[in-house]
Amino acid sequence: MSAPQVYKAINAISAELALAAIPKLHRNERDDYLYRSIDDVLNRLSPLLAKHKLCILPRVLDRTAVERAGDGDLLLINVTLKVAFDLVSITDGSSHTIETFGEALDPSDKATAKAMSSAYKHAMLQLFCVPVAQIEDADRSSRRLKRPQGHQAEPVGGWQQWTADVIDIAGSCASIDALDRLQRRQRPLLTAISRERRDLYEMIGECFCARTAVLKGEARGKSRRPNAVPNARRAKKKASPPKSMRPKRQSHVARAQKDASETQLANGQIEIPQTA
Repeated sequence: MSAPQVYKAINAISAELALAAIPKLHRNERDDYLYRSIDDVLNRLSPLLAKHKLCILPRVLDRTAVERAGDGDLLLINVTLKVAFDLVSITDGSSHTIETFGEALDPSDKATAKAMSSAYKHAMLQLFCVPVAQIEDADRSSRRLKRPQGHQAEPVGGWQQWTADVIDIAGSCASIDALDRLQRRQRPLLTAISRERRDLYEMIGECFCARTAVLKGEARGKSRRPNAVPNARRAKKKASPPKSMRPKRQSHVARAQKDASETQLANGQIEIPQTA
């Protein structure tokens, strides 16, 4: 069983490039190294693709763009592309797909085009095993990025010791407000350690969460304690006699009749029968 034509074409192009590789004719003046441009790759590869009936179809799978600060506060656009290249043989329609990344910096609107050229050049050099004497770069010029203004230096004792100190302080915080103040004071270093030592940052986060849970539990316990007034009321209620043993209250009419009778008796208006 013969192999698909797409692999035969790749092998044939690789064989020809191995005999007459693409030379490095350009120099990066800033970093002082030789490189091959995208035009060198296209000019050498295009006749071979046509000769062996192989099509290369690029597809951008993902794109990210962020702003960076270069030398002299020059604003640069940093674009990263994830690109798929479909290799299709027109002889039998067989195909194969490879994926690679391309990245580029540019102060205007050329960053995406440069990233695409970088992805294509490196994909072809690796696909066809073109001899490479040294590492390739996307552009002839290299730019230096400035360190972010909010950069925080590592503590004197190192991140490990600083983490242990913060965890000890957090464990001794007596209130959630104290825990919040600790976080605010250490915010720059917390941000820095999240970038430098993610494992230690997660350890600190677990400590803060655990201490917050403990403090919230203590606050709920205090709010549920019964006060003295309800206890006194319950004690008074227990000490009072049952309703069946309590004296019955007289109505207003009965009290008025009793008061009138006592008045008449005092004035001699009512005779008290004498016992025989």
